[in-house]
Amino acid sequence: MFQLAAPVAAEIDIKKSRFLAYVYPVERREQAMQHLADLRARYPDARHYCAVLLASGDSMLDDDGEPSGTAARPMYNVLMHKELHNVLAVVVRYFGGIKLGAGGLVRAYTQALNEALLLAQLVPVVVMTQCRARIAFADESRFRRHCDALQIAVSEASYAEQVELTLSLPAVECKALQMRLHDLLAGEVYFMTHEN
Repeated sequence: MFQLAAPVAAEIDIKKSRFLAYVYPVERREQAMQHLADLRARYPDARHYCAVLLASGDSMLDDDGEPSGTAARPMYNVLMHKELHNVLAVVVRYFGGIKLGAGGLVRAYTQALNEALLLAQLVPVVVMTQCRARIAFADESRFRRHCDALQIAVSEASYAEQVELTLSLPAVECKALQMRLHDLLAGEVYFMTHEN
């Protein structure tokens, strides 16, 4: 899974119609709606503002008056093929007077979005997880040094009978990093895991 490092844009012309593709990194629907409103204000005389939103727990496909399945669905397919997440794609269309037909529209919206994504820098999405580590007081400084060396963030500490530290680490490496810490402390650590 990937996300954009920064917004990108591209423009193509097909049979006198202009297709302006904009792709933004977003985390929430409110951000996406603001970008869409900004584009509507920037291009007030455009015919269509077709949009696809893919964000955590939220999505939107809007053909904005184009025949169903000819704009947002092809754009969605491009984003899914690129494994993009937390993204808003908008293609603004100025109609040039020549009808493109359903197949032509699908190709145009797909091409416009692909042109913009050629300019994109994609960053892998690292899914983080948190776990709590319970260790003896005497082992805390050594444990923290090992966490630093392994680039594991320690976000919280609580002190009772033992030290409990909250760690944030990449989910795909969680078990391997826990095993490494377990070995470095000769088994003197207990982990409790929960998703972020």
